[in-house]
Amino acid sequence: MKVEFYHAGGIDDNQLMYVIICPKNNQQQWIFVRHRERVTWEIPGGHIEPDEKPLDAARRELYEETGAINFSILPLFDYSVTIDGNTRYGRVFLANVETIGTLPDFEIAEINISENLPSDLTYPKIQPLIFEKTLMLIHQAEI
Repeated sequence: MKVEFYHAGGIDDNQLMYVIICPKNNQQQWIFVRHRERVTWEIPGGHIEPDEKPLDAARRELYEETGAINFSILPLFDYSVTIDGNTRYGRVFLANVETIGTLPDFEIAEINISENLPSDLTYPKIQPLIFEKTLMLIHQAEI
């Protein structure tokens, strides 16, 4: 497996398949989610629907997976994951969540608010790299 990073917009929107949203609350804590069919934690995100813009997908996924109803969101970087010669692309967003409403009755069972990335991750080979890159960019830009 190979993970690579690019500047936001470095990958054409038509090639993007996924969005990942790194959301923080007012206390600067991170919001993670647990899918109802798993016992592990994830950074919120999902597939971009046909004819959906990446930013719209990020807004939709953030609401569906966390219940966030009042937030600001901006693209941070693009990424690729190559497994067995198959490369897929995504875009990572940073969200500042002001208000969390009721968690929608979709696939997420619960949220976890933490200052650190949980150790029991659904995608332990990818999520720590995404989180580390996010922290680095936030520190550099003082976002």
